[in-house]
Amino acid sequence: MSSAASTLPGQANSKVTLRLILGDQLNPQHSWFAHVSPDVVYVMMEIRQETDYVLHHAQKMLAIFAAMRHFAQQLKSAGHRVRYIAIDDASNRQQLTTNLDALIAHYQASAMQYQAPDEWRLDDQLATWAEASPVPVNMVDSEHFYTTRQTVAAQFKGRKQWLMEHFYRAQRRQHRVLMTADDQPEGGQWNFDHDNRKALPAAQPLPADMRPQHDHQTLWQTIVASGAAHFGDPQAEALRWPLSREEALTQLEVFISQGLPLFGDYQDALSTRGWRLFHSLLSFALNVKMLNPREVVAAAEAAWCQGNVPLAAAEGFIRQILGWREYVRGVYWAQMPGYTEANALGHSRPLPEWFWTGKTRMACVASAITQSLQHAYAHHIQRLMVIGNFALLAGLDPQALHRWYLGIYIDAFEWVEAPNTLGMSQFADGGLLATKPYVSSAAYIDRMGDHCKGCHYSKSTKTGERACPFNALYWDFFARHETRLRGNHRLSMVYRNWDKMSAEAQQALRQQAEQTLAQIASL
Repeated sequence: MSSAASTLPGQANSKVTLRLILGDQLNPQHSWFAHVSPDVVYVMMEIRQETDYVLHHAQKMLAIFAAMRHFAQQLKSAGHRVRYIAIDDASNRQQLTTNLDALIAHYQASAMQYQAPDEWRLDDQLATWAEASPVPVNMVDSEHFYTTRQTVAAQFKGRKQWLMEHFYRAQRRQHRVLMTADDQPEGGQWNFDHDNRKALPAAQPLPADMRPQHDHQTLWQTIVASGAAHFGDPQAEALRWPLSREEALTQLEVFISQGLPLFGDYQDALSTRGWRLFHSLLSFALNVKMLNPREVVAAAEAAWCQGNVPLAAAEGFIRQILGWREYVRGVYWAQMPGYTEANALGHSRPLPEWFWTGKTRMACVASAITQSLQHAYAHHIQRLMVIGNFALLAGLDPQALHRWYLGIYIDAFEWVEAPNTLGMSQFADGGLLATKPYVSSAAYIDRMGDHCKGCHYSKSTKTGERACPFNALYWDFFARHETRLRGNHRLSMVYRNWDKMSAEAQQALRQQAEQTLAQIASL
């Protein structure tokens, strides 16, 4: 799509207002679009600035560009003026604000508007640029989230720990979600997480993947020709991610009927039988704003009210959106800038090469990384308790891991990814987000999945050549960080068990961990 093809006549107009739409602002219900005006030009751009700030998964770039192009076409079909700058346009400066400068001059624009960005780097870039802009610049709300950027910080002002559960309960009350008439939680409790920790039975059928397939090989060739670096499988001939609000709504409907009834039971399950299990795969559509979180929450609540899903399933799913998603956004804005550099434990080990190939003999890790490379997706337990667990135990550089997560996952934008990776997964913020480091030995992975059965390593062995790396690394992690962690009341059992070991047993575990880390490239 060339810029000339997307430009309407009458460009030189002193009344023209430019309105910028970023690649994660594909919301056709925004109030901007309620009226068509010949004096408003909507600006969208594919730029190397956004493809290159971290190394991105091929599928992520492809899906966002394809969805952006579809959205631009929708706006034009509705009568709006659109200037779409494609990645290969001759006029493309490949940088956000230099393109805006050129467009203001080209249209002789009298004003510029943009929706509030969700990433600090873009917010800062646009705010700095606006101060020197030759025309008035105004930022408006994206009209997407339940909360403001400041809601979480205001609620937790003066507290050392910002516990999501407190925030979640306040949101439930405020928005009257799963609440009784007398202001009590439905079912008599706020959180049914204890009921949502089942391993997947071997005989349990899995829902079929009903998502459409899109052939975007031509667009992918254009992206490759642009020189944008990438990794992972583009799946350009059969891209499965929703590229419009209509497709996202269909996917939501299918999930509510086919996935949500068993989502609660198996949301933490790991299985070699399938990569999706009962997860919604709606995070991409939500994070680029094709879907509004209110309609997703309402659909889940309605399914429970109609008796179609258990309360534990509806509550667990709603908690991820009304609770966790809004909460991490608030943490992000309260802690930026600087949060992405947090490294409370001082970890600095480089990521092994198999993070980009999946070629490791640890079956659970190989499965999670290979799946991520193939589909640009992994569910939260794979991200937290497999990949993130290993990274934390091994002392991998949290900033390198942050960049890897931000690049590889299709739903990863920094506002949601950074707190999840640096706070929840890597304890790099020193415990602001998580009450303890989320680590485990092989026992948890074996309990929640079936990868251990065919693994090169032995889940029950702590030392020796075939010992599961998670086992010795688990104990070594707590020994290394004893000064910081022993006083944590949630870890008292861990240190009691460590203290019960003989000095010889402790030394053997630490030596095993040292050998494991020395051979990390070939695990």
